[in-house]
Amino acid sequence: MTLIQNTLPQTRHLATTIPGPASTALHREREAHVTSGFGVTLPVFINRAEGGILEDVDGNRIIDLAAGIAVTSVGATNTHVQAQVALQMSKFTHTCFMVTEYDSFTKVAAWLNTHTPGDFDKRTALFSTGAEAVENAVKIARVATGRERVLVFDDAYHGRSLLTMAMTAKVNPYKKDFGPFPPEVFRAPTATRLWAHRDGETTTATALAGVERLLVENGPETFAAMVIEPIQGEGGFLMPAPGFLAGLRELATKYGIVFVVDEIQAGLGRTGKLFASEYEGIAGDITLTAKALAGGLPLSAVTGRTEIMNAVHKGGLGGTYAGNPVACAAALGVFEAFEDGTLLENARAIEATVRETLEPLVDGTSVIAEFRGRGAMLALEFTDKLTLETRADLAAEVAAKCHSQGVLVLVCGTYGNVIRLLPPLVIGQELLRDGLAVLRDAIIAVDAAQKDPAQKTELKLPAGNHSGATSLTAV
Repeated sequence: MTLIQNTLPQTRHLATTIPGPASTALHREREAHVTSGFGVTLPVFINRAEGGILEDVDGNRIIDLAAGIAVTSVGATNTHVQAQVALQMSKFTHTCFMVTEYDSFTKVAAWLNTHTPGDFDKRTALFSTGAEAVENAVKIARVATGRERVLVFDDAYHGRSLLTMAMTAKVNPYKKDFGPFPPEVFRAPTATRLWAHRDGETTTATALAGVERLLVENGPETFAAMVIEPIQGEGGFLMPAPGFLAGLRELATKYGIVFVVDEIQAGLGRTGKLFASEYEGIAGDITLTAKALAGGLPLSAVTGRTEIMNAVHKGGLGGTYAGNPVACAAALGVFEAFEDGTLLENARAIEATVRETLEPLVDGTSVIAEFRGRGAMLALEFTDKLTLETRADLAAEVAAKCHSQGVLVLVCGTYGNVIRLLPPLVIGQELLRDGLAVLRDAIIAVDAAQKDPAQKTELKLPAGNHSGATSLTAV
């Protein structure tokens, strides 16, 4: 295990209200120059980021439980990534791999071919974004099978491009007003939500029967790809029922459909294993990675069976920035950071700490219906337990309380009623516990207000230093 002395104190610190005056002024500048089509979770401008801390331009140190939506898993200033990027920057920034070659592209592909689940020969194509990876997987599957249709699932999220919007389930904000969408995308049921209220085996069997019925009714020989996340991210960190992904794997094999596992959010160590599909004992014919792949630089990958990946005609895949050499160098740094296994251990330790702190709230409050997830990919679902009504308003209120106290959390879910936790895998335990205490207290306060509106108060903590983590972070 390598320990790095952090230069940015790993403690929460409130120098001003959040957002502070400097961030507020910069946000006004943003509004004057940037389209309003971009949303923002917390309107603060970041000056530095290190370990589990984001420091804004007002000097506030905010506990990062988001990691740039699971991107900076190895930390926003990982020394392995920095060294590889600096070396590459001293050589060249770009040539385009389709014009002249560079070996970092090949090295990234070789690592993914070796480490991606599946005991078969593989090839990899590199792109820039997760949505690009998804679209190219569909293109490859269509060529390999000679078929057109794509099967996706309830609560899925696959991107914001035109095809991936069609594949994504959630309408607002991702699909609203952007149609019409490409045809030949079909949506099937999943064994997730039902599983919370019924026997797992029965629900799995019921869901798989529904999937097969959809295929048979629409002609299984017309489906090129079946695409699913091993843990559904934007859908609410929904866990598959036992045996569901294995059952899908069998159906895909039975009907000659390319089984595509979208590991864009769950992969690269986020769940305590390199790939979330390892927990299910399955391998995709194609596996997709992005987000954490290059430690904050844009890079995505499509890795799959050689006969499928090589079915595409020469020149059919690519892109000007596909597998950019600086991003490839960053990915090599990410791979180095995972070599000794510490980051995977950290992910599992994060889960243990979060479970210890937050899982009791399921039985201890009237507003938390479920705690779920794996590793450092965990979530709380807010639901009125009496009416079973989803409570997006409560999730938003809890998130706002956390933000005001210097703890960054994200809201997600098809119904917007889930708080998801995605801390960087290098976060210190003391800092993590401090952030979780703020989140727990916010939930307890909101729950108390639901039971007795007279108790509704704002969480207030004095500005200043708040006990966080040590200055040593394992990488």
